[in-house]
Amino acid sequence: MLDAPAPTAVLDATGVAKRFGAVVALRDASLQVGPGQVMALMGANGAGKSTFVKILTGVLKPDSGHVRIKGRESTVASPSGARRSGLVPVYQEPSLIPDLDIADNLRLGNTPVAPFRHWVAELGLPNLALDAMIRSLPLASLRIVDLARALALEPDVLLLDELTAALPTDLVDRVLKTVRAQADAGRSVIYISHRFTEIAAICDRATVLRDGHTVADVAIEPGIEERIVEMMLGGAISPATTGTRAAHKSSGAPRLSVSHLKTGNRLRDVSLDLYPGEVLGVIALEGQGQDELFDVLAGNRRATGGTVTVKGKPAQFSHPADAIAAGLTLVPGDRAHALLMSRSVRENIALPLVARLRTWGAIPMRDEAARVTSAIDRLQIDTRAQGEVRRLSGGNQQKVTIARWIAKGVDTLLLFDPTRGIDIRTKRQIYALVRDLADQGAAVLYYTSELAEIRLACDRAVVIFNGRVVDVIDAADADEPTLMRAAYGLTEKAAQS
Repeated sequence: MLDAPAPTAVLDATGVAKRFGAVVALRDASLQVGPGQVMALMGANGAGKSTFVKILTGVLKPDSGHVRIKGRESTVASPSGARRSGLVPVYQEPSLIPDLDIADNLRLGNTPVAPFRHWVAELGLPNLALDAMIRSLPLASLRIVDLARALALEPDVLLLDELTAALPTDLVDRVLKTVRAQADAGRSVIYISHRFTEIAAICDRATVLRDGHTVADVAIEPGIEERIVEMMLGGAISPATTGTRAAHKSSGAPRLSVSHLKTGNRLRDVSLDLYPGEVLGVIALEGQGQDELFDVLAGNRRATGGTVTVKGKPAQFSHPADAIAAGLTLVPGDRAHALLMSRSVRENIALPLVARLRTWGAIPMRDEAARVTSAIDRLQIDTRAQGEVRRLSGGNQQKVTIARWIAKGVDTLLLFDPTRGIDIRTKRQIYALVRDLADQGAAVLYYTSELAEIRLACDRAVVIFNGRVVDVIDAADADEPTLMRAAYGLTEKAAQS
């Protein structure tokens, strides 16, 4: 189902294959992108998209196939070589050194400072200081830094791998406008995203991968979404359960209560109640205090005011272990911070089981193995590459971060953007899992950067603006315009904050 590609390809990859031991990441992948064109690269998690991008940009060497840049056979053997050839990537995870500041990271990549400053401002962070330490910045700011750094190099081909998955709506809009402007200026863009609204807004064509094969190269046109999903999954799919959830009826005492919580300059006054059996969504634009809220509840940061009550008892956390002991467990937005990437799937999932041992003696291996196996089966984790978690797709890595707490037992689960950068099938699995956990009595606090997820996964949503809760909305009423209006501070309560 391959339509004719662009007549003059800036980048032309054909028959690319790559294997990691027993795992075949790419079998026969091809892609052509012309000047002034935005090409979507699409496929379910594990289809080979990120591996393909890493081959195109010199991080990995293909086992077979050809890559041509401007008509010449490419011998790119490193990311720096790719940059010299005109290909500049922004990978799915930040490629910055956390113990250095922004200026030092720019120097390491030979990035000119003046263009970088221009693009950071254009992308919505005009006050970002060059002496800011990378490790102190939220994930969304890191993604903007990565993109501004790439744009400052004036690439012929810009490769964006799930860039907007970590961004709030206001920054996403700026990124999409910038990408389209790059194409209008004659540059080429390869764009990876699981958000069909973004694909429809800025992309000209889509290359679809399935199981390491290119199965289609199609024009983006109205109504193409369902056809692309069928291509990605290998056949027609059952409609998703997208109906509005009934309004949640809270009963009994809250599992978790937060009252007038504050810390730093961003979290100013947040109060909320989370009940057993409830999935409570959190909506906020970038930098409104949601990061700090989850950090406090997970024990990564201390509150400077307000109270946290767990099961009716006051709680103070000075370390993540304190929060875990109280029953609060975090799945962070950056899965790389949660996983031991060089260890196996089973070791990662079993970690909390080993950590809970308080006495010397034999580890109950049979119980541990049963719990880990049950969690793997429940989340349908692909364990073919279980020798190292870093070999898994992003979606399977995210499943592992959740599975470790399933294996331990869930009381109160803190999910920070859990479906960021994962495919539609895995998203549906996570929605179903979250609902199942709540039905079994767990309490779930669920921050999402995708407004549509409130109706798909949550019972209610709190909206945070300027460090304060400005609205609490039942899922039945949580349409995107309502959430967006509150998130931008366009409510009466927000105007008073």
